[in-house]
Amino acid sequence: MKYRQLLLLVSFFAILGTTSALAQKNKIDQLEAKRIEIKNQIKQINALLFQNQSKQKSQTTLIEDLNYKLSVRRNLIKVTNQQANLINREIAVNQKKISGLRDELVILKDNYAKTILNTYKNKSSQSRVMFLLSSNNFRQAYKRLQYMNQYSKYQKQQGENIKEKALKLQNLNLELGKQKAAKDKLIAENREVQKALEEDMKQHESIMASIKKDLNKYAAQIKEKQQEAREVDREIDRIIKEAIANSNKKAGTKTTTTKASSTFALTPEAKLLAADFLSNKGKLVWPVEKGLVKVKYGVQRHPTDASLTINSSGVRIATEQNAIVRSVFKGEVLKIIIQKRGNPTVLIKHGNYISAYHNLKKISVKTGDKIVTKQEIGEVFTNSEGETLLWFSLYKNDASVDPAEWIYKM
Repeated sequence: MKYRQLLLLVSFFAILGTTSALAQKNKIDQLEAKRIEIKNQIKQINALLFQNQSKQKSQTTLIEDLNYKLSVRRNLIKVTNQQANLINREIAVNQKKISGLRDELVILKDNYAKTILNTYKNKSSQSRVMFLLSSNNFRQAYKRLQYMNQYSKYQKQQGENIKEKALKLQNLNLELGKQKAAKDKLIAENREVQKALEEDMKQHESIMASIKKDLNKYAAQIKEKQQEAREVDREIDRIIKEAIANSNKKAGTKTTTTKASSTFALTPEAKLLAADFLSNKGKLVWPVEKGLVKVKYGVQRHPTDASLTINSSGVRIATEQNAIVRSVFKGEVLKIIIQKRGNPTVLIKHGNYISAYHNLKKISVKTGDKIVTKQEIGEVFTNSEGETLLWFSLYKNDASVDPAEWIYKM
């Protein structure tokens, strides 16, 4: 009973060790996938934010772009370090296994040598026959024959064990070599990323030093941009509230409560569309084919002036020049906003959800058009600094929501 319990215990720890090794390998694979994703992100940053050097960017825009690049580079270093640390652990585990296997092989080979020597001493068929014939009775002869067969099997099994352990040792040594090579490659890549990070930081410090000399001037520029964003938000808010009031009026809904006055009265068709939109949360397409989020949703510290904050009702996506803007979901064009200051905005209604696309230069749709997913609705405007930014927002009724929770892998 004790032997059986011991066997179960050994099996349990063997399974636990295998599960742990698999979990660690999965973690390394996940980190590698993340590392590749971040490296591709850096390529996109260089292509979309730093490629067009013929245009002179303002200091504040350059600082924003550098801040973004620095944060991504730091993230790459962090992920690479995590991956290298996990590989280090794997190397330590394999080195321990190799050491244990070598010790086992020494014992196995020693025992095998003894059995070979013993067999050699008793190798003649005559000695084996004499061993059997010298038995006192048939039962003893039968037992001796069994012993001889078992000894032969044991000897053969020892040889097989040695081969198996030697092959396992060889494979572990190969795996160890690959792991060390992978770790060395990661360390070498990280050194290059660290150098690039240091160069970007020097540029960042130099620009920040010049900005601090005339902080009032740059603060005024930042406030002007924020004022433009607030004007766009106010106009979108006004149009959505107006659309809600019209929907309630058509439906004959009394808007005596705050909830009723801020909620669309939906037709059965619009309810189905809204439910369809909701079921695609986290799976909606990007409003541009290539892009990266330069400004996130919500309240955040301004990258140039720490005393200022950005309260973004959506996201700002840096993209390539002449980028086509496309609808993230099927719906109907609610309104096209043309303002004296700033570029046009297109609002598309998806039941009681609204997607807003601001900073366009060309518009391919008109108010009332039925829209399908990925349909072209316009092109993104590129400013005098060579910056192509789409301001994208999502609303549920009259409240903004974080687009990153709705758009696929944003």
